[in-house]
Amino acid sequence: MRHLLRALFAALVAVALGGCGAGDTSQAQTDPGPQGSGVNLAAVPKSSYPAPGASEAARFLNQVSFGANDAEMAKAQQYGYSAILEDQFYMPSQRTHEGYINTVTATDLGDEHVMYTFWREAATGQDQLKRRVAFALSQIFVISLQDANLQSYRRGVASYLDMLTRNAFGNYRQLLQDVTLHPMMGLYLSHLRNRKEDPATNRVPDQNYAREVMQLFSIGLYRLNPDGTLMLDGNGQPIETYGPNDIVGLSRVFTGFSWAGCPNTSTSCFNGSGTQSPNREVMPMQAFPQFHSVSEKTFLGTTIPTSTASDPMGDLNRALDVIALHPNVGPFIGRQLIQRLVTSNPSPAYVGRVAQAFNSGRYQSGAYSVGTGQRGDLKATITAILLDIEARTVPTSDPGKTREPILRLAQWMRAFYARSASGIFLVGTTDDPASSLGQSPMRSPTVFNYYRPGYVPPNTAIATAGLVAPELQIVNEVSVVGYSNFMRSIVQNGAGSNSPRDVQPDYTAEMALAHDANLLVDRVSLLLTAGSMSAGTRSLIVTAVNSIPYPGSNATTARLNRARLAVFFTLSSSDYLVQK
Repeated sequence: MRHLLRALFAALVAVALGGCGAGDTSQAQTDPGPQGSGVNLAAVPKSSYPAPGASEAARFLNQVSFGANDAEMAKAQQYGYSAILEDQFYMPSQRTHEGYINTVTATDLGDEHVMYTFWREAATGQDQLKRRVAFALSQIFVISLQDANLQSYRRGVASYLDMLTRNAFGNYRQLLQDVTLHPMMGLYLSHLRNRKEDPATNRVPDQNYAREVMQLFSIGLYRLNPDGTLMLDGNGQPIETYGPNDIVGLSRVFTGFSWAGCPNTSTSCFNGSGTQSPNREVMPMQAFPQFHSVSEKTFLGTTIPTSTASDPMGDLNRALDVIALHPNVGPFIGRQLIQRLVTSNPSPAYVGRVAQAFNSGRYQSGAYSVGTGQRGDLKATITAILLDIEARTVPTSDPGKTREPILRLAQWMRAFYARSASGIFLVGTTDDPASSLGQSPMRSPTVFNYYRPGYVPPNTAIATAGLVAPELQIVNEVSVVGYSNFMRSIVQNGAGSNSPRDVQPDYTAEMALAHDANLLVDRVSLLLTAGSMSAGTRSLIVTAVNSIPYPGSNATTARLNRARLAVFFTLSSSDYLVQK
């Protein structure tokens, strides 16, 4: 057994070091139970792809959800890719994150409650694609509970994640506005209560959001070609998209916004000392014209002239229109969504096709067509990502993407139909890399996410090949061992707090195959690696499973232990850690 563990840990280390709007203000909600999308799946026009086999269906579901399971694989095999997408596009959200937070007593509310509602929806929510895209968006339009300014506003953070979920299939321009006006973003990037300039005191508007909305949320640092490659000047150098003067001009746009729920003439409300709505943390920020700059605002080739009348919402809409129409947005945002859903290193052609769907607001594959025809249609963009030939073809040379820790745990929950005794999924913060995942939802260490989209692990084959591996930025020797120990305990005992642990898997199907190690490992490989497990890894795990005598003195115990061993070794293998 020890040599098997050493071999698998070695594979794990190899991957780690060089392998590849208004908030929901509802009160306590009850679970309405499964609702279904109402879509006639058999009538959905077919895409250009034939119905998938089992491994193809599992691979697709690992991209469009938090993980494949038997029921969803059977549905995908029966109806095809386009029907699954259409089903997800119209699947209603059963619950909101804020709705759960509203059930928690304020004095008991902590970061862990945001984690509980996240894991509940990742594990059991029917609207899987919407939730998966919202998680991807939360890593682009970042706010974080690790920021001290947000520590008292867990309800607000939950409502921010709900806002991303509502916008997942909407329009980028609306998403950008909802992000900009959400008070949690206002707190996080300090444009809530941002005041106009005052020459008498040398006060200037805060420039934080003006900079990050361009650098991270829309256009990036350098001008891009339609396929996402860098546009170069006559000297072969990248061309900057904006400069210091653009930041100054745009910072004046983001002045005069603060908590909602007060008379907009009240100075005390803008300062935060006046009587304010108890729902202020989930309501879009309110404009206070008296604090908004009326000076000239020049940015990105546009000038909003000096005015005698303050018009904060008018200036904001003008600025966001300019940003959303910038030619960089399609390839810049599209590439990052590809990285979060499919592969870390999409080809320029892939990025170009996705950017075209973003720009035109339409996507078509075979008889299946999606989109409103409006620029920035995210439903068309997501469809273009998931039905692209590079997404639907099993790669031979593409290294795929490293599964980040949150997705690894979520996939275990879904693959084995994990259920919560409390109904709440009591999995708290999992930040500690030495004893946990090294990552928690909505707790990024910085506005740059847990990792950079262009991160290259130094002194690796990845670097030599000119590739990126974003998720490896949070992987090191400590986190590798911490993850393995954490997952070993979860596979054996379940997840979450309480004793017995709150979240428990169902290994019934695996136990039914435990007498035959080959059948058992093939099933686990299908669920967790979409059948991509290498022959070498498969042989190691089969040998390990067979090291447990069957039937032995207790056949039931032997079946369970064999199933657990197959699951744990697969979760710790490089074949699982790299999604292709």
